[in-house]
Amino acid sequence: MTTSPGLARKLGTTDAVVIGLGSMIGAGIFASFAPAAAAAGAGLLIGLAIAAIVAYCNATASAQLAAQYPTSGGTYIYGRERLGEWAGFMAGWSFVIGKTASCAAMALTFAAYAAPAGWGKPIAVVAVLALAAVNYFGVTRTATLTRFIVVIVLAVLALVVAVGLTSGDPAGHDLSQGLFADGPYGILQSSGLLFFAFAGYARIATMGEEVKNPQRTIPRAITTALFITLVVYAVIAVTVLLVVGPETLATSAAPLVDVVTAANAGWASPIVRVGAALAALGALLALVAGVGRTTLAMARNRDLPGWLAAVHPRHKVPHHAEITLAIIVSALILTVDLRGAIGFSSFGVLLYYFIANVSAFTQTKPQRRYPKVLQVLGAAGCLLLVATLPITAIVAGIIVVAVGIGYRLIRLRTQ
Repeated sequence: MTTSPGLARKLGTTDAVVIGLGSMIGAGIFASFAPAAAAAGAGLLIGLAIAAIVAYCNATASAQLAAQYPTSGGTYIYGRERLGEWAGFMAGWSFVIGKTASCAAMALTFAAYAAPAGWGKPIAVVAVLALAAVNYFGVTRTATLTRFIVVIVLAVLALVVAVGLTSGDPAGHDLSQGLFADGPYGILQSSGLLFFAFAGYARIATMGEEVKNPQRTIPRAITTALFITLVVYAVIAVTVLLVVGPETLATSAAPLVDVVTAANAGWASPIVRVGAALAALGALLALVAGVGRTTLAMARNRDLPGWLAAVHPRHKVPHHAEITLAIIVSALILTVDLRGAIGFSSFGVLLYYFIANVSAFTQTKPQRRYPKVLQVLGAAGCLLLVATLPITAIVAGIIVVAVGIGYRLIRLRTQ
């Protein structure tokens, strides 16, 4: 029996934490605060903490499952193995629809920071088509590019905080009076929307064969990376709320640009715009690749039309799936706004992790790494946040989920 050198255990806790940060700290932070502020005002700070707790529970469930099923496919595979084919289908379908909406959100985020006024949607569509073309030739986001983007994003965020808190007028906005102004429902809705900004945290959970002493390293890395990300997000959220205020933030198309503008530091605006645009393009490129490959896996199992399982003979990419994705994302961009895309994305991804938590709950003692209470809390948190998302996101999500169920029922009856 031979061992693939690609699975050598070379990564320590610090390496795993860096990879986790690279998966979480990206374009989401440039986009999610405005819709969260529209839902809860300053209460988004509480929503941020709730989103982090749910994200931690979900990540531990994924880590436990990945240790038992070290294969690609994520919860699509876990659901099939632990709960049956229908659960796997629901997880895969929820992932595909959620991440498709994420593609639209990242393209709209790119356009919000990079496009001239009035050109947002056309530029967003061009970005999607351009990156789909790049991905068609097998060029996906590399680990080196990921680290580069993380460094750029952290530098931009540090600049925003430094400029905002030293040159702005934070005394003009008293946040303590507005934390609970929109009530529990608004706070929970902001949490569901902010969940979008934590996307990618489960990357650590899939590293069981790559890290040293995974039983100890993975739990530590998950906790550390999530804590660092939460601190970074909290500092940015407080800065934005103090400098521009909840009301302005709620209607902002580019919140971090508004911070440096309010701080009379116009020179920093182009830097923030470039950083946000790079982060959004990097996230979009990775999303196109990820959704395409999950679609490929589902099509091979006939959970999606078999036409989508085609792999390009030369470039070795699921070109039919990625072309279809580019068309659907372009249509979404033209019909929804950023808040709608984020809400719909959260709907799909929260359902995906609900199935992950239920799957992990069924694991027996030899496979358990975390107490069952975390899976109970994670599953309940996912359902609660889904139920409090904007009603348009819920209705659209239910319709699209029903379409997926209908397709599979027809396929099962006609096979």
